[in-house]
Amino acid sequence: MKKTFPILLLLMVLFTDCNSPQIGNEPKDSPAIIPQIGNWQQELKEQLALLGHRNWVLVVDAAYPLQSKPAIKTINTGEDQIYVVKEVIEAIEKAPHVYPVVFLDKEIDFVPEKEAKGIGVYKKELDHLLKGKELSKVLHEELIATIDEAAKTFNILVLKTNMTIPYTSVFFRLDCGYWGAKQENKMREAMNK
Repeated sequence: MKKTFPILLLLMVLFTDCNSPQIGNEPKDSPAIIPQIGNWQQELKEQLALLGHRNWVLVVDAAYPLQSKPAIKTINTGEDQIYVVKEVIEAIEKAPHVYPVVFLDKEIDFVPEKEAKGIGVYKKELDHLLKGKELSKVLHEELIATIDEAAKTFNILVLKTNMTIPYTSVFFRLDCGYWGAKQENKMREAMNK
């Protein structure tokens, strides 16, 4: 009995460890994923209060890749993309500490309607939502690389939608809402005198 007791004890410990949930023991380099659909607006509101200059909020199509950096938090909204873009714009505009600089995939202007039904309507709706916003179009792979690089230092919030048209993601880089480039340049000039 003395020899079998340590073996039984060891087996019990191993069996318990294999079947117990390991909450809080996720690998440190794994991305933050919130797979459940539902309360993404509340999550956006909470995250936006924490985010600031140089953080990003992305509204992406269904095939957008799950990136592996721990600073990139992905939420599956299960929603229509135009609706999510509208909600994000409204949330950012209500936040006094940030304003959005918008980036779109350059490829969006070259995706034909005959191969991606609905792209024309989507672009019209998106143009309406983004009217008057600071906007640039950049190659998709460059945007992915930019997000990957930014995630080395800054947090990124990715809101995944049910959109199934390619090159439709909208990237919002947050900038300071109360201190712009003009103020920064004037201050830097004064510092150099």
